[in-house]
Amino acid sequence: MGFVRAMASTRLLCLFNNRVADSTKTLARAGWSLSCRRNVSSSPSRQSCMPGWVIDQYGTNGVLTYTEDIPVPTVNSPSDVMIKVYAASLNPLDIAMRGGYGATLLKLKRHPMSVLGSDYGSEFPLILGRDVSGVVVDCGSEVTHVAPGDEVWAAVPPWKQGSLAEFVTLTEYEVSHKPKSVSHAEAASIPYVANTALSALVNAGGLCRDSSSNKRVLITGGSGGVGTFSIQLLKAWGAHVTVTCSQNAEGLVRGLGADEVVDYTAGDAPEQLQMMEKFDVVLDNVGGETEQLALGLLKPWSGAKYVTLVTPLLLNTDSMGLLDGMCQAGSSLQSKAMQNIISGGVFYRWGFYAPDGPALDDVSRLVDAGKILPVVEAQFPFTQVPQAFQKLEQGHARGKTVVRVTEEDDQQAEELLQESC
Repeated sequence: MGFVRAMASTRLLCLFNNRVADSTKTLARAGWSLSCRRNVSSSPSRQSCMPGWVIDQYGTNGVLTYTEDIPVPTVNSPSDVMIKVYAASLNPLDIAMRGGYGATLLKLKRHPMSVLGSDYGSEFPLILGRDVSGVVVDCGSEVTHVAPGDEVWAAVPPWKQGSLAEFVTLTEYEVSHKPKSVSHAEAASIPYVANTALSALVNAGGLCRDSSSNKRVLITGGSGGVGTFSIQLLKAWGAHVTVTCSQNAEGLVRGLGADEVVDYTAGDAPEQLQMMEKFDVVLDNVGGETEQLALGLLKPWSGAKYVTLVTPLLLNTDSMGLLDGMCQAGSSLQSKAMQNIISGGVFYRWGFYAPDGPALDDVSRLVDAGKILPVVEAQFPFTQVPQAFQKLEQGHARGKTVVRVTEEDDQQAEELLQESC
């Protein structure tokens, strides 16, 4: 027994020393002081500030700033859950929010009194990042679904501080247990696109596990995050899935289960789609000219639904102000909905992200069952968040771009240390 304990202690000490040495070299290369690393711990109770990436104004990639002085978020509500972030991922929404997209409406959500004027609260410094996979470090008194030490994942609502920092605080309703079969980096690629796709397909599209068998669904722009998730979910539900994407993404979407693929760059792409059997649901990730084409591909007078994720709501409130923007968006939606229901019996709907931890519980089971695979196109260390944004801005996504906030071997060292103690 003494020999086993000695071997375990030696293994722990070697791992700890190696990690300290590696961390010191990494920090030196990145130009960080050792005091930054000393502030980083798995328990927030011993620190008041944390490292992270923030923006202090809207703009291009140059507004991203690394800082070690972000106040650590606290558990202020009985339903709050505080998470140590191990991995985050970027979405097109992060690029748009960096440039000020949705600032008017999101500021109102964060600071309701801001409707009275700009002096009531500021969104800056703002932390981006809408996906998180990590470990619970603290919980409110009424939290029952998760506990400190649990591995969890979640989608961070756009009105809350994001996951490109050491800690993030969410509500219990927004958090779910992470799938056991995937790493934190893989898990972080799923929550936001999952919640967005489920909201669009279920709430707006009327589909579910029990009603999707043999339904014909068209996904435009199917090689991105929402598209690759939606293909797998719909196939798990038994639907027939047609996807539009560029030719070099065909192998990816077919590998995920797409039944038919149309290269949207081909000159005869509209004709190919019009020759197919009509669809029950269209999930439009592209918008623009695609909208009118897609509406004509739906089954008439049979309850078919067109759902677009490209809506003018936030653009209108940003450019026209809160009241005028919402009125204009509402008028546009009502006009298009009435026009399409009268002319062809087709339902026209907008899809939005909606936080839903219980829905992620179902997704977690599908991931562990091998029905849904994480699709990660690129990974970046925490020191290279600006490079991760640049990668995403290039467009033509083939899955998600992930940021490793805390390396996996750091987590293993912490677990060994806790077991030893």
